[in-house]
Amino acid sequence: MINPDRLALEFQTLLYIESPSKKEGKLAYYIADIFEVLGYKCFFDRSSENTGSEVGNLIVKIPGTISSNPIFFCAHLDTVGPCENPKIIFDEGIYRSDGKTILGADDKSGIAILVEIAKVLKENIFNYPPIEFIFTTCEEIGLFGAKYLDLSLIDAKEGFVLDSENPTEVINTAPSSYQFEIEIKGKSAHAGLEPEKGINAIQIISKVLADLPLGRIDEETTMNVGIINGGNYVNIIPNYASAKGEMRSHKEEKLINLQKTIQNQLNKVISLYPKIEEGIPSGKVKFEKIFKAFNIPLDDPLCKLVQKAGEKLGLNITFKRREGGSDANVFNEYGLKSLILGTGMQKVHTTEEFIKLKDLIIAANFVLEIIKTKGEMG
Repeated sequence: MINPDRLALEFQTLLYIESPSKKEGKLAYYIADIFEVLGYKCFFDRSSENTGSEVGNLIVKIPGTISSNPIFFCAHLDTVGPCENPKIIFDEGIYRSDGKTILGADDKSGIAILVEIAKVLKENIFNYPPIEFIFTTCEEIGLFGAKYLDLSLIDAKEGFVLDSENPTEVINTAPSSYQFEIEIKGKSAHAGLEPEKGINAIQIISKVLADLPLGRIDEETTMNVGIINGGNYVNIIPNYASAKGEMRSHKEEKLINLQKTIQNQLNKVISLYPKIEEGIPSGKVKFEKIFKAFNIPLDDPLCKLVQKAGEKLGLNITFKRREGGSDANVFNEYGLKSLILGTGMQKVHTTEEFIKLKDLIIAANFVLEIIKTKGEMG
């Protein structure tokens, strides 16, 4: 039922529509027009009031041919950069950019699949449940579209996020992530004339960071410091320094323990310095949850659904753990049970990004088979 030529043509068209985070409007309205011509109802929520995007999340309602619980499929509209003036090369069955921009298969491959699915459902008669497509904004800069999704527009309680690589691998586990910022207040003084009167904030934060466990802490936990700021002139003792980092783990308690470790290390280092005046030196750390872990057990009906659909296509479906975040983390936290499906995209977030057309077709057929299998199961 999937039309490979039509799928490929639509995918190429989407690749040329620039949609960096917060500027997804042109792409959103383009696909909304397609769905409306097919006779499906489209809604834009008001998430843009919080995300800063020029458009809200797009929700598409496709009536089912049977009375059944609805399911949803999600793809995000935005891409990372560089994405200006893309030039797409298709050679030996592989899509690439010319190396000056990303390709945009993340996540326009997912969008192309859902557009093709909508056309297939319109053209063919078979049993399938009510379906909702969710196209989110600002995924690449913090999952903000998903975080501000108007849940009152969503009837489905389970579904799939099309935002991974291998089309025969299904992500059923992903970690929690927190970002943190450490700030140090010291005291400025001339570094040559009166260094005794200063307290070097950079030195303090260096001591704090030196004994933190960074890198891979265990098989399911990592921590990194990626940004350090402080000082303005080489001849002035810096009175301020900051460091930003992130931590990830599949176990929430391990992240809580890491937060305690950072706070204790900060307190320990600050205590080594005499107070030269009220509040100096001082330090503080703040933590922000970026996304929450999820784990869908293999005996869950949603996992069994994709396993059965894969078997019908002769695909060897495997379930994998992912170390990154996606809209699925947010949806699962909101009570919308979600698995992540691969579309074939590779080397995402780089100018070497590529996708094989055969993998895109496999992914599209897999999504369609999930829908058909769901329809058979009722």
